[in-house]
Amino acid sequence: MKTIRNLFFISLFAAPLLVACKKEFLEQPALGALSADVLANKNGVNALLVGAYGALDGQGGIGAANPWEASPTNWIYGSVASGDASKGSYSGDQNAIDPIVNFYTDASNGFFNSKWKAVYEGISRANAVIKVLGTVTDMTADEKKTVQAQAQFLRAHYYFELKKMFNMVPFVDETTTNFAQPNTADIWPKIEADFKAAYDNLPETQSEVGRANKWAAGAYLAKTYLYEKKYAEAKVIFDAVITSGKTSNGLTYGLQDYFEDNFLPASKNNKESVFAIQMAKGVVPNNIDNANSGEMLNYPYNSPFGCCGFYQPTQELVNHYRTDAVTGLPFLDDYNTRAVKSDQGLEGASKGNVFVPDAGSLDPRLDWTVGRRGIPFLDWGNHPGQDWIRDQAYGGAYA
Repeated sequence: MKTIRNLFFISLFAAPLLVACKKEFLEQPALGALSADVLANKNGVNALLVGAYGALDGQGGIGAANPWEASPTNWIYGSVASGDASKGSYSGDQNAIDPIVNFYTDASNGFFNSKWKAVYEGISRANAVIKVLGTVTDMTADEKKTVQAQAQFLRAHYYFELKKMFNMVPFVDETTTNFAQPNTADIWPKIEADFKAAYDNLPETQSEVGRANKWAAGAYLAKTYLYEKKYAEAKVIFDAVITSGKTSNGLTYGLQDYFEDNFLPASKNNKESVFAIQMAKGVVPNNIDNANSGEMLNYPYNSPFGCCGFYQPTQELVNHYRTDAVTGLPFLDDYNTRAVKSDQGLEGASKGNVFVPDAGSLDPRLDWTVGRRGIPFLDWGNHPGQDWIRDQAYGGAYA
């Protein structure tokens, strides 16, 4: 009883102090939070805009889960679900991906919650930019127009992600005060309106390559028209983008002379880049959060990276790269009857087994897309086959 009496005494003694100090302690603003009036200036609103771009990596949101669950590349919800790749690794790893692959998942799957939170975090940040921008007095009209258009581009991008994955979703903008919004309305018109505003108001080039420009917005607007089955409207915008479009850093859109330039750091943000999420290593010591960690599971197992063997290309995808030896064209209908040779079932190079890669006619882009045995993989040397595959019988022969 001694402990109870002491606690009772302390609580009685403290009560008058709490009443007396109510004004000083209970009415203070939350520490660590910035109020709108602090941010209502050029520097503040641009900091908010950078934060809205920052959510592109898929890691935003309170209680954000594993980065791969909301990767901006959508490798799980796109390539793995479509059949271009298997989940990889082994059967007991990241089991929530299995029902996504087999189309029997439901709302209890935490991967969907992670994606939902990450994308709505981006929407929240874009809305904050637009809302605060309306109170800023130290910016010119043109500066405000450009910031507004970037925020609308980003908001439309995030809603585009939601629409693709979930179809009917709640729409929340900078004017919303009741966040219990229904999901009964089609939001394509809202997405279209934001991209149209961005297309009309963004500059052709930007001082920082990671920022959206007019032509990125135009490409996205035309793609939105396609989803809406507005084919005539889409063609008008696509024609303009193709004939006049340029990257944020001023390069006229076109194909690179060498396909591999799309995969090399030295040639990033090249003329094929319509809009690219910018990643950076070493921003935070011993942390890869800003270095595309949504793909952190997808390196060959036991390779120099170490982990983890997910996202393995399928044999069917590889077979699409078989070409006619005379014309160089792919086989569109019977590609699986012309299967590319693999080392499936053969132990790795460390066991002394010799494997000779397929000597037939193949599209050379295959080996910038798929890691296969006996062929150089990045700058790590020849892929050794099963030595870098976590469970070949489960995930297949490729990386």
